[in-house]
Amino acid sequence: MPDRTKLGQLAAALLRVPVPWVFVLTYLAGVGIEAAFRTGGFFPKSKLLTLVGMVIFTFGVGLAAWGWLIFWHARTTRVPGEASTTLVTSGPYRFMRNPMYVGLSVAYVGEAAILHQIVPVVLLPLMIAYLNRVVIPVEEERLHSVFGAKYEQYQNDVRRWL
Repeated sequence: MPDRTKLGQLAAALLRVPVPWVFVLTYLAGVGIEAAFRTGGFFPKSKLLTLVGMVIFTFGVGLAAWGWLIFWHARTTRVPGEASTTLVTSGPYRFMRNPMYVGLSVAYVGEAAILHQIVPVVLLPLMIAYLNRVVIPVEEERLHSVFGAKYEQYQNDVRRWL
């Protein structure tokens, strides 16, 4: 069984990198792999795919921005792992507990479609696993410690993703 102290230290170190940057770095790793192995060509280079990618990207950015703006208006933290001052349950938070992460994931897929790249999409599940196993548990623990039963009820009523 892994040492929980070391896992906690690793999680704390990983949380120092802002989540949007982790998305960017994961995407760039995919681009690098694609370039190194010349795997281009899996996605057809078509104007329709580019257009669909732009729509998907715009929707994802809009969802992430909406979540961020609601936090900003509530004057609560937008930094993973910091204690929140307000339990936000309005807007997209009525339907999912992590609309900013959902929005970034959707935008990520849109970007891959715009640029006709597949390897970054293959790496996206690793990014989502990182969020589910490292980032979100820390956030949920903090929310539970601040809001207690109210947060537990919110968890029961609203799904983590979609």
